[in-house]
Amino acid sequence: MSGPVIQVEGLSKRYRLGTLSHQSLRKDIQSGWARFRGKDDPNSCVVGQRGAGLDSEEVLWALKDVSFEVNQGDVVGIVGRNGAGKSTLLKILSRVTTPTEGLARLRGHVASLLEVGTGFHPELTGRENIFLNGAILGMRRGEIERKLDEIIAFAEVDRFVDTPVKRYSSGMYVRLAFAVAAHLDPEILIVDEVLAVGDIQFQRKCLGKMGSVAKAGRTVLFVSHNLGAVRSLCSRALLFERGRLTFDGAVEEGVALYEQTFSGGQGIAPDARFTGPLQNDIHVDRLTCVQSGKPVSVLDPLVPFRIELQGVAKRSFQVLDLNLGVFHDGIYLTTCFDAPPEVALAQGTFCSTFDFPANVFLPGRYTIAVGASASIGEWTWAPDVAALEFADKGIELGVDRRRGVIVIPYAAERRQ
Repeated sequence: MSGPVIQVEGLSKRYRLGTLSHQSLRKDIQSGWARFRGKDDPNSCVVGQRGAGLDSEEVLWALKDVSFEVNQGDVVGIVGRNGAGKSTLLKILSRVTTPTEGLARLRGHVASLLEVGTGFHPELTGRENIFLNGAILGMRRGEIERKLDEIIAFAEVDRFVDTPVKRYSSGMYVRLAFAVAAHLDPEILIVDEVLAVGDIQFQRKCLGKMGSVAKAGRTVLFVSHNLGAVRSLCSRALLFERGRLTFDGAVEEGVALYEQTFSGGQGIAPDARFTGPLQNDIHVDRLTCVQSGKPVSVLDPLVPFRIELQGVAKRSFQVLDLNLGVFHDGIYLTTCFDAPPEVALAQGTFCSTFDFPANVFLPGRYTIAVGASASIGEWTWAPDVAALEFADKGIELGVDRRRGVIVIPYAAERRQ
């Protein structure tokens, strides 16, 4: 197949924020009847009419004027912060939603894995859903039957394949969904961040499968916050910021630019997105790295440092802890808590501090997630809110002998 297999020209997607206003069911029926009879009603609300009945007319451009081409066999990593437009792009390419402006052309069979269990019927068994999902992807029954045993083995659901998928865990769901999408020989494979649901071993298995799909000459679009996976799998990166394509080029350069968007050591990234039941009760609005008594953006790994979190509690908590998650290339290294269990937090502003000793982190860039937890089911969490960058001290650190990500204290002895 000559020429690009994906062509995107001036693609934009607009959403209108706000809710439809109404007073009561009775009023709504009266307004509808008045409109039907052609009479004006001061309380009427025309659904879908521009500006009518909307509490807010704020418009969000999830994508704005995006253009690029992808050739057959390209493996493209799509990176950017939460809310940058990555998933919206994939939904348009997968024909889940339509663009507001522009167009996208795709040549060949497309298999998409956008959300856990998309296209699965909860009452059907795993085996039946394989045939259903395969049919949705446009495969013939004979093709699915030839791949059936391979799909089941890859998904590691042999014992449960004849069990309704409503009883599956989220991990089993995603394993089966990925196995179907990857094994039915798509010419274009589109994968969103859903692989984060699986365990590390299965993630590696999926990355290996995507690598083999790419080597077979097929095209892969891969959205992930696992920057190590993007670097190892992809040769090209698309960087999105606030709905716009800001970089299209070599993967190393693209990932480096992405990392720089949340580097700096001051403040929470403006587009950091907190999720969870407590997202409106706890606001963390500032993160500062302090070393030798002053705020810094690049840390010396040989000197102790502190991370300060400042925010507001909208209500009091009998028990609450704030925590930092430390990541390197998408690998979750550790979690740090600001208080022992059973510590209360009063309503109002707070400042939590985390003190780190010298000589723990090796040179490189680490990303920080921030979360809070009050009890089981009460939490909030935001990935990629800031970055820690440690300078390369070269000979001082003895990098020829100390490789990896962090330094682990240990004792060693040799006897003869």
